[in-house]
Amino acid sequence: MSANLDQTTLAYINMYGVLGGLVALCETVPEAQKILGKSGTSIGFSVKNGPHATLTFVGGRCHIKEGIEDCAIKLPFSSPEKFNGMINGTVTPVPSRGFTKIGFLLGKFKKLTNLLEAYLRPTEDKLKDEEFLRRSTTIMFRVIVNAVAQIANHDPIGKFSASSIVDGAIRLEIDGLTSAALIAKDHVLTFSQKVPKTIMSYMQFSDVKVARDIFDGRVNSVAAVGLGNVRIGGMISQVDNVNKILSRVELYLK
Repeated sequence: MSANLDQTTLAYINMYGVLGGLVALCETVPEAQKILGKSGTSIGFSVKNGPHATLTFVGGRCHIKEGIEDCAIKLPFSSPEKFNGMINGTVTPVPSRGFTKIGFLLGKFKKLTNLLEAYLRPTEDKLKDEEFLRRSTTIMFRVIVNAVAQIANHDPIGKFSASSIVDGAIRLEIDGLTSAALIAKDHVLTFSQKVPKTIMSYMQFSDVKVARDIFDGRVNSVAAVGLGNVRIGGMISQVDNVNKILSRVELYLK
């Protein structure tokens, strides 16, 4: 990971994009649900000068929300760099709350994050399996769309593009697979898994392969629009600026 990247932006991406990918993992991968079983707990991540959020595991599912008030396990980090170090495996966090539940952290949570990495960084052989490809791309879609929101809100270049985005919802969709929305309000973008009935613009990837090729950097999204593999509509200025922000995601998620 480049040291030139904004570490605070990366921390927000890691929190809501990467760890947020556990939400999609638990929704789409039966193995994740099996790992969780009937157990349930919540982990709060408190990053000084950075994001504060809680992952809740219940009923074989995962939910993420801002704030750490109700977490059973609390993991404090003294800086965004330390939190990013946990994500890349160079920092081992020490709980300040929930020592009796550390078994969940070292057991089921670690297994889930390892499984998430297998879906986000799969081998080429794995991607030959159609069902794995669909699940992997669904999870990656959630991570990337959420990363767009975090870059728009925290990265200096992303904020510049976001300053030209008018209020309203932008629908992003992989045709026949999954969808989400970015809600623009006062030049701040919020990720929403639920797409509002009223949208201002949209970007639709024609199929799983097209989305995957763009996500993996094999195809340029602008070129894909020209070929008709990515369909856009509505307020084009919204989509254009989202696309500019999207181009920065790869810098943070290498």
